[in-house]
Amino acid sequence: MRYLLIDHITEWKPGEFIKGVKNVAMSEDFLEFHFPKNPIMPGVMLLEALAQLSGWLEAASSDFKNWFLISNVRKSNFYSFALPGDQVELEVQVLPPRPPVVKGGKEGDAPPTPSPLERGAGVCNRGEVKVYRGIGTVKGKKKIVAEFEGEVVPIAEIEDAEEQRRFFRILTREIKISLSV
Repeated sequence: MRYLLIDHITEWKPGEFIKGVKNVAMSEDFLEFHFPKNPIMPGVMLLEALAQLSGWLEAASSDFKNWFLISNVRKSNFYSFALPGDQVELEVQVLPPRPPVVKGGKEGDAPPTPSPLERGAGVCNRGEVKVYRGIGTVKGKKKIVAEFEGEVVPIAEIEDAEEQRRFFRILTREIKISLSV
């Protein structure tokens, strides 16, 4: 199952920030088990919504040539629950890249060979690494604040670029959906 967690993109500035909305509906599949008598949107789904919003920023900023894939959560804080009926306002900002880390050597040494864990996690620097800071709020109250990083990859490796462009135009309300019969 694929979760599309952004319902509307409200504002964006190429290469800098993007804002969007996630409407938490009682019909969400994940609420059936989290928790049956007290449905709460899982915090990891809020984090995924921020990561997806970062993907939309990368795509729109690169004329739909690239996408962002999260690989590491540097830090995250969860403040309270997002519940059915909530409209979560999301904002993601690009942060400056962190300086490279030299492991077990001095500057100028060849970089170490990635461990099997690093290779499996997709952190082998196939693409440019970007860092984002995201926040999710409901009625001005924080639900999540997170800082995360990942790789910029060619969108064609994971999605159809023209389909993603069309979805973006729908999410930003740039196109009218035709209901002709």
